[in-house]
Amino acid sequence: MFVFFFVSVVIQAQSAKELYTKGTKAYEAKDYNTFLKCFQTLDSLRPFHPTYTYNLASAYSMTSNREKALETLKRLVQMNSATEFEKDTDFNYLKETGGFDNLIQLKASQNKTIANAQIVVSLSEKELHPEGLCYLKKSKTWLATSIRKRKIVAFDSKTGTCSDWLTDKTMLAVFAMKPDAKGTYLWVATAAMPEMESFSKALEGKAEILKVDIKTKKIVKRFPMEANHVFGDLVVTKNNVVYVSDSGTAMIYKIEKDEISDWLSLEKEAYNLQGITLNTDESKLFIADYLKGILMISLEKGTKKWWSFPEGAIAKGIDGMIFYKNSLIAIHNGVKPIRVIQYFLDADNQISAYKILENNRPEFNEPAQLINVGNSIYYFANCPWNAYDASFNLDTTKFENPKLFELILE
Repeated sequence: MFVFFFVSVVIQAQSAKELYTKGTKAYEAKDYNTFLKCFQTLDSLRPFHPTYTYNLASAYSMTSNREKALETLKRLVQMNSATEFEKDTDFNYLKETGGFDNLIQLKASQNKTIANAQIVVSLSEKELHPEGLCYLKKSKTWLATSIRKRKIVAFDSKTGTCSDWLTDKTMLAVFAMKPDAKGTYLWVATAAMPEMESFSKALEGKAEILKVDIKTKKIVKRFPMEANHVFGDLVVTKNNVVYVSDSGTAMIYKIEKDEISDWLSLEKEAYNLQGITLNTDESKLFIADYLKGILMISLEKGTKKWWSFPEGAIAKGIDGMIFYKNSLIAIHNGVKPIRVIQYFLDADNQISAYKILENNRPEFNEPAQLINVGNSIYYFANCPWNAYDASFNLDTTKFENPKLFELILE
């Protein structure tokens, strides 16, 4: 059974659309060799696309390439354990093999619940749609950003009561925020999103970094950009240099001495930049790509390298990511089930092992970003990205009040 699916992510290259059409027609005509060639190319253009991956596995099976079919199906199961490939007659060729049975077992293991984190509190403001989280040590203040309400709130970690901390009519949807080392300024990443209140087409593609005086709660500097930008995350060095990830245009920006500049273009090799973080001595910068995995950049040598992932782990779907004691902790919300994974690094800063900290929890409704406070990580378990209708109205019956989770690491 070929999967017909509207390709939701628009690939600019006309050749990709043509390949998709050509591949579907080849399948219908039982020209499986052409079907295979089309989806091999599409998979290389857009790795981990669920439809491309599924149809590539089908093409390998229909052309009697057992090894490649099983390998591709394994990749599919790792990113979506709900896929019912076992019911598809396209894979009858594989069903008499032990490898196919192993995939059924893998699917079952992917769905096991791992629950180590505890709920700290539920926030009082249901429609907040939180994304970023921050703890200001000096004032012992918890802050949450809002996609929907275009603001930052302070909240009581015992009662969940929210109060506005920073509001401004010109602010866009608020994503990540990070204080500087001295706790003087809060750096805030914002972008125009259709999920935010009062969105208009005139705002589309705009993004802005805000520099906020923590003491006065005033915006003291703005770094706006227009065209095709989504400032989703940032990190601040001890010397007050800010690195910003842009998931609209695959670019890392640098803010130094109150000047923003293009720092590293990844437009030819990345798809959708997400979490960004530094190691302890700030010699390495790590950035996640939603489809490709994790890129390590040496700030000392000016080199970069995409990591390979250990057997059993998958690169896809990383959103928030932090560095913690020679490891990276990442939220994978672009996979099913959603999971939180700790990746341990060796002496060469390669992933040597990993541990699934959280998996397939019923409370998970797209957690996004996380922070480290002491020996714990904190994140909101339910950020209601999937509770909007086609017109971006928020359906409050589809989600609960934001839940703050704490996971004690040691």
